[in-house]
Amino acid sequence: MGSADGIDQWIRPGPNGLEVNAGARFHIDALRASECVVVTHGHADHARPGHGRVIATPETLAIMAARYGENFTAEATPLPYHQDMVLGDTTIRLVPAGHVLGSAQVVIDHNGQRVVVSGDYKRKADPTCTAFEPVECDVFITEATFALPVFSHPDPETEIAKLLSSLRLFPERCHVIGAYSLGKAQRLIALIRQAGYDQPIYLHGAQQKLCQLYQDLGIDLGELKPATAGEKGKPREDLAGQIVIAPPSALADKWSRRLPDPLVVMASGWMQIRQRAKQSGVELPLILSDHADWADLIRTIDDVAPAEVWVTHGREEALIRALALKGVKARALSLIGYEDDAE
Repeated sequence: MGSADGIDQWIRPGPNGLEVNAGARFHIDALRASECVVVTHGHADHARPGHGRVIATPETLAIMAARYGENFTAEATPLPYHQDMVLGDTTIRLVPAGHVLGSAQVVIDHNGQRVVVSGDYKRKADPTCTAFEPVECDVFITEATFALPVFSHPDPETEIAKLLSSLRLFPERCHVIGAYSLGKAQRLIALIRQAGYDQPIYLHGAQQKLCQLYQDLGIDLGELKPATAGEKGKPREDLAGQIVIAPPSALADKWSRRLPDPLVVMASGWMQIRQRAKQSGVELPLILSDHADWADLIRTIDDVAPAEVWVTHGREEALIRALALKGVKARALSLIGYEDDAE
């Protein structure tokens, strides 16, 4: 591409997050109520209710409506992948980010220069969303959740094989898996199905709405059943040897006591840190991340070949140092308000 000179005159961090001001003013993943916002994906730290206008993929708009109600914004504007939209003196386009269903990068063209805002993204296989597409640009604005060389996420199939092996070894135990309710839970289910597991999978109540939405949007998750309490609150002995998926917060509360001899599993990129798994009481850590690991962050930046990289949040210093050694100019935006733990 060309040069990053002058780009920070029309796109920059502001009080509400990343702000574009080029003939029209809009924000990307605004942190507070704003007049016009382009939303990259449906996680709560990026997709907040109360904006005047929200532009996002149809799937992201559906997720926001499911989470916040139909009136989450005054005006919802669907923008499917690869379609152009003019906002002031810019043309924007959404391309897949591979993070969760409907997740998108925002491609912004203005005066012959191009900025790509990645949102959150990953490069590993995910049967529940469209794969990441690299787009060459002058400035690439990236997350850095797992931007340390220690983070090297294994193939998802390897982690699912560990889970199914444990099911065979401990058929008397209920395998309860902590997984974030949007994206991670559905990806986990789809990967389990791909591995040949065709038994019902049981869901904590907090997982049911979004799993149903995924199915309504054409993502086949197989037979799902509620993991409700037994008669008069008695333990569900029929869940012995079954898979139950729950929010991570439910693993340590009284809800989990109704499960027969639960074997606690956690699906997260953070499970690569053994001490973190041990402190959480996790018996079977599954390293399953919805973010790019160190190698994929570097590979992605090589693929998009930017003149400059801006880092929104995460482990900024290591990534900036590594890029400097490769001759790529980079800087930290240090945006506050985007979470790393809901992974």
